[in-house]
Amino acid sequence: MITKSKYLIPLFAALFLFLLGIQVYFMYKTYQVKEREIYRTVHEKISSYTDKLEDLGGIKNKTDDSIQKILINYHDKKVSKKDFLEYFRRNRKENEARLNDYVDNSFKKEGYKIATKIEYTSIVYLPDGSHLIDRPLVLYETTNKVVNPRISNTGTWETTSTFSAKDGKPGRNDSFLVKSNTGFEILNIKTIIFKELALLTICCAAILLSVLLLYIFTVKNLARQQKQVEVLHTVVDNISHEFKTPIATLKIASKALKKEWNPETLPLIDRQISRLENLMFQLHKDETSEEVFSIKPEDWNFFVQDLAFTYPETNFELTNQVSEELLFDKNFMETIIKNLCENSVKYGASQVKVNLSKSSQDLKIEVSDNGCGIEKNELIHIFEKFYRIQSNNIHNTKGLGLGLYFVKNIIAKYHGHIDVSSRLKAGTTFKISIPYEN
Repeated sequence: MITKSKYLIPLFAALFLFLLGIQVYFMYKTYQVKEREIYRTVHEKISSYTDKLEDLGGIKNKTDDSIQKILINYHDKKVSKKDFLEYFRRNRKENEARLNDYVDNSFKKEGYKIATKIEYTSIVYLPDGSHLIDRPLVLYETTNKVVNPRISNTGTWETTSTFSAKDGKPGRNDSFLVKSNTGFEILNIKTIIFKELALLTICCAAILLSVLLLYIFTVKNLARQQKQVEVLHTVVDNISHEFKTPIATLKIASKALKKEWNPETLPLIDRQISRLENLMFQLHKDETSEEVFSIKPEDWNFFVQDLAFTYPETNFELTNQVSEELLFDKNFMETIIKNLCENSVKYGASQVKVNLSKSSQDLKIEVSDNGCGIEKNELIHIFEKFYRIQSNNIHNTKGLGLGLYFVKNIIAKYHGHIDVSSRLKAGTTFKISIPYEN
């Protein structure tokens, strides 16, 4: 489950980014379609009017040859450039008001802020190919200035003005090639489209947010379930480890009873059965009261006696200076003593000494053996869960690497501390100090 969870986050991130990319692409395409649609509507509505304006005030007006004349005079240098430009400025000023009124009234309901401009981009005198203007000449422009025209209409036409021969002089053909451009721009197009797409944007954002929240909820739920599984594994490991000693003791006691009657065997069996019951209660602690059995002075002796009975080849020596009942959980204390002693037996100890004493504030437990010892670089790891010593032919030593882990947790529960010292081929000593109140 842990391995799968590691891949879950990057997988979702990739899928979420993919979904986000699709949504952004979809919104972008929708924006473009909406923009083209609005510009097409504006273009169709305004083009016919600007064409009329250009006809009325431009060179294409066949009923008024005033512009034709000003062009000829400007070409013939009869009119200065200043007067030439001033003519178009006056003409633009006279007709701009009509253009502004038309644009504003036509799109007032839609709220469009329209800018348009009609200009001559090129005027060429055809007989000699000379250019009359070196930059675009604005014919009409709205108050709102065109910055970046999105739609432009271009036009090209030729004007002709022929003068017949007179007084013996040859006739003259004054023709001009004119190119014009009409540009449109909706200055508030983005605001308009975003308003129209607001609902769609909110829906897309809500979908993405829902997916993200659903993922967060799923990950949290998986993490909670994973934690529960880990707790369950810890409990099962703990109980299975604790079951091993009483079961082994009961097996040996059963064999002893089959051989001969021994009145000391029955109390030992009773103690192991009681311990098994307590372990069973831990599995159902929600259904039973959390009763703590305090430890009596004789209980320490029973712990060591049970070990001596289970491991007859090992010499167990108990020095008990505790003569009063202490308010520690009996099961926890039994776990500490038996796990430390069994650990010594597993690693070759033939003699194990248990020394119990107390001061005014602490209970002190010392367990020492003459086993094979622990290398210095191993000492910092021996209390880790599932850790087993890597040397000394580990494969010949049975165990799950849980005994010392449980000891450490019990001592931490009581806010105590444990120290360990060891020498190779000489033995190991565990010193425990647990605070208590009288």
